[in-house]
Order: sequence, then structure tokens, then C-alpha cells
Amino acid sequence: MRYILSRPNSVLNSTIDLPASKSISNRALIINALSYSPFEIENLSDSDDTRVMWQIFSSNDHVFNVGHAGTAMRFMTAFLARIAGEWTLTGSERMKQRPIGILVSALNSLGAKIEYMEKEGYPPLKILGSHLKGKLLELDGSVSSQYISALLMIAPAVEGGLTLRLNNRITSRSYIELTLKLMNRFGIRYDWNGNDIQIAEQSYRPVRYRVEADWSGASYWYQMLALADCGELELLNLQLSSPQGDCVAADWFTQFGIQSSETGTGVVLKKMKPSHPGFLKLDFLENPDLAQTMAVLCILQRIPFHFTGLETLKIKETDRIVALQRELAKFGALIREPRPGELQWDGNFTEPKTDIPVISTYHDHRMALAFAPAAMYGQVIIDDPLVVTKSYPGYYDDLRRVGFEIAEL
Repeated sequence: MRYILSRPNSVLNSTIDLPASKSISNRALIINALSYSPFEIENLSDSDDTRVMWQIFSSNDHVFNVGHAGTAMRFMTAFLARIAGEWTLTGSERMKQRPIGILVSALNSLGAKIEYMEKEGYPPLKILGSHLKGKLLELDGSVSSQYISALLMIAPAVEGGLTLRLNNRITSRSYIELTLKLMNRFGIRYDWNGNDIQIAEQSYRPVRYRVEADWSGASYWYQMLALADCGELELLNLQLSSPQGDCVAADWFTQFGIQSSETGTGVVLKKMKPSHPGFLKLDFLENPDLAQTMAVLCILQRIPFHFTGLETLKIKETDRIVALQRELAKFGALIREPRPGELQWDGNFTEPKTDIPVISTYHDHRMALAFAPAAMYGQVIIDDPLVVTKSYPGYYDDLRRVGFEIAEL
């Protein structure tokens, strides 16, 4: 399936009911289960990833297929490692290519019994739930923050607690902080001193919890307003003082003339006139999920850029470095990777390959989400458009609501 998108109007005014945060929802489900809470999490994300986790918790089965949901694979690996029983955790063909060896090795060193069923270091996994004993674990801080979050969330339930020492540069620190803030909301005390995170053995406290809107999802509306001549958007259930690291988008987009203000119901974005920087230099070490949003925006507005801190993009749903290079080339922009974890564009164009670019999404929701706003500058075709259900199932309905014309090819 393909969608062809266009939007002839350059003014953007609307109220958008954003999806709930997938990152918070997935963590809250794990923590809520560890607290043996009688309360259901309110306003859970309706994304594919969260549905997968919710179905696992609601199932009496012992074999679980997470599909493309990397968060579910990593979080459930740690969670099931301490739950009595024999479990099988598998996923899509792409999931079987995404490494999990660092997490499995760490868990096995705590007394877990996890085996690889096919390729060493990769899913699917056979997990025999075991009693875990805590210790000092040393991890490279540049590994996926989901490995670290998975270990942190089970740490209070490990005998003797757990200390994580994160060596070298810590990537996606904001996601680790998000995990710890949610754990604290459920009564867990922790100490983060330097590169050591120490969590004593203790009990989670059941609490009522409501999930706020998704800042990663909000970034695409910031992107669209930046592409518009002017307009005003209200994004419901969003908080400027959010524990989500991607709330940094509110500051980043001031360079594009967008002002953000919090109301009693969400955040209002206002843009009075066209504005953008002459050159954009950003470090995505804490916010890798914003990289595609900003790269597409810069190409469309002819803004040269140099992005760093993108090391984890290669192990996402696809290799996002390669995917961005391939798809932005269809707009005539040749993006360089001067060093691992960096992207650079000098502002020069070659001739586009086609009049209407056809964007491949590589089973990656953020490719579709970030490239769809390009329709504000001309028609664009999105291949496999429904991949957005991984995090934002109502995306195209919201686009139609603000004047996008979308047709199935």
C-alpha cells in the first residue's frame, strides 16, 4: 500500500489530541506489574508497541511474539528473567537482527537462565525465570538506553539490589532519567552519583498513574508549523515540564519562529511569520528520536546542518543513518556521514530522481512520520504508510483534519 499526500494551504491552525507517550506507557506497564498494583494505568498509548506489552501481561501463554517492538523485547526479557516459568520471546525478522546480547549477558550474570534459540546474541530467546542476585554491573554507557532501563526497573526486585556503572559517554541519558523518575513515582529510591546508579532492594508502591501525551509525536507538529507560513496549534495533554527528553523540541524550534506556552489542557504553538536559522548544529545524544524530524525539515528549508550523537540510530527499527541518506537523496540532497554517529549536509542539491518522491519506510514508523510533512512543500508518496501504528495510529486522520489531502495508491 502507498499513500500520496499533499497540502495546498500554507497556514496551519488546529487542535490536536496527541497519542499518549509510548515510552512512558511501556515503562509504566512494567513498573505497575512489579508493584502488584490493583490499579490500571490510565490513558495508555494505543500504539502497536504498547498493545504488544499489554497483551503479554494479559496472556496466559508462555510464547510471546513482539513483532517489531524493540522496547517490548528488551523490557520483557528482563521482566521475565525473574518470573517463575519457561518463556519464549521472539519477534519479526528485523527483530531477530537487532542485538540483545549485552542485556542477556548482564541478566545471566545476575543468575538468569536465558538461551539463544537461533543466532548467538540475537532473539528469539528461551527464558527460564530464576531468582536473581544483585551485584555491581559495568556497562558501556553508549549502548541502548533500553538495556539500561530494563535492568533498572527490575533492580528493586533483585536480591540485594543492583548498582549499574555506566562507563564512557552515556547516550540517551534522558530516557534513563525518565525511567528513574517513573520508578520514583512508584516509591523507589535511587542514587545516581557520577556514572554509578545504585538501587537498593525495596518494594514498589502501587499508585494511580495517568500517561501524558507523547513529545516525539508532538515533534512532527512542530515540524509542520515550521514549514507553514504561520499558524497556531494546540497539542492536548502535553506538558512543557515533561519528564520526556524530547520536550527539548520546544526550545529547538524557537529558532524556527515557534513559541510554546502551556495551558490547562496542553501546549499552544504559535508562529507569526516564516523564520529559520542559516545553519543548524544539534547534538542528538539525548534525543535520537528527533533526528529524522530535524533532518527532513532542514532539507525542505534548505538549511545546512551538522548533527552529532546519532550512534544508536543504526540499531533502531532500521539503520536510520542509511535510511535518511537514501530517502533524502530523492529530494536531491546528498547527506554525508563524516564520522560514525554524525550526519552533515552542505546545503547543495543535485537533481531529484523523481518529481514526486516515493519514500521507503523500512518498517520504521519514524520514517513515515517525519517525511509525511514534506507534503506541505509538494506531493510526496509514502510506501507502507500504516507503519505509523507502531507509535501514532491516528496520524493520518490528524493530517486530514488540518487539510492534508491523502489518497491510497
